[in-house]
Amino acid sequence: MKVLITGVAGFIGSHVAARFLKEGYEVIGVDDLSSGKLENVPQGIDFIKTDLANKSSVENLPSNCGVILHLAGQSSGEISFDDPLLDMEKNTISTLNLIQYGIRNSSERIVYASSMSVYGDVPNHAIGENLQSQPLSCYGVGKLASEGYLKVYRDKLPYVALRMFNVYGPGQDLNNLRQGMVSIFLAQAVKTGKIEVKGNLSRYRDFIYIDEVVDAWFKAAIFPNVKNQIINVGTGIKTSIEELLEMIQSSVEGSEFFVQGSTPGDQNGIFADNSKLRNLLGITSFTSLEVGLPRFAEWAKGFLHKY
Repeated sequence: MKVLITGVAGFIGSHVAARFLKEGYEVIGVDDLSSGKLENVPQGIDFIKTDLANKSSVENLPSNCGVILHLAGQSSGEISFDDPLLDMEKNTISTLNLIQYGIRNSSERIVYASSMSVYGDVPNHAIGENLQSQPLSCYGVGKLASEGYLKVYRDKLPYVALRMFNVYGPGQDLNNLRQGMVSIFLAQAVKTGKIEVKGNLSRYRDFIYIDEVVDAWFKAAIFPNVKNQIINVGTGIKTSIEELLEMIQSSVEGSEFFVQGSTPGDQNGIFADNSKLRNLLGITSFTSLEVGLPRFAEWAKGFLHKY
């Protein structure tokens, strides 16, 4: 089968593309390179540089892709406040264009990169997919709207929306200090030894390693009975920001942190009820932060010291 992967030059998209290549699929990769890097695109991919918010560009994509994996988009809640219209174009208009492309070309399904940001402020317990969503950022609003469009067209183009929690791991962008909590903190620790924390230390998140995320994407695309589903992609483990910072200090000797300011649209805390991830996609074991973070830190040290 030929698959179309958008956002292929980004952190998660490039890893997902590499998995499909390894499994023997033909991959068409799309990216506008506004944030992704061409060097991230795996060898062996038919790469197309284009803007998915442009309807005519999407109409000119190859017509025989059985599955669409849509990971392209603006991925920062903070940045979404800078230009909400641009955020809407990159995250929602692009999705609508791809839905219409998939229907026109009789694609089997579309897998969509949604986010925990759709939930907004939540109670202090594991959050399931049925909780009413009240997003706090323009980014979260756009992701939720895209899910709504997927539901509207599900009879013509089946979908799987993966609500990803805090993904981290080797290959994450260490130069973007406004997206990716682990990568932001780790980049500062390695570069300067001083970590600026925006928001209180009692906030908490669900940190999931890139390997399990890639597995979720692959299975969501190929499992025959997983259609028209919204699935949390998280470990189900609650970790406070203070605990995360202490682990980073252990991995990067001499680093220290200070708290200053806050981030607009930031959630105080959230972690996943991942029952559907376990039951529908069969993902039941997860790389612990105690294992994944040092692995990421070693990669980050080597990467940053080259530049």
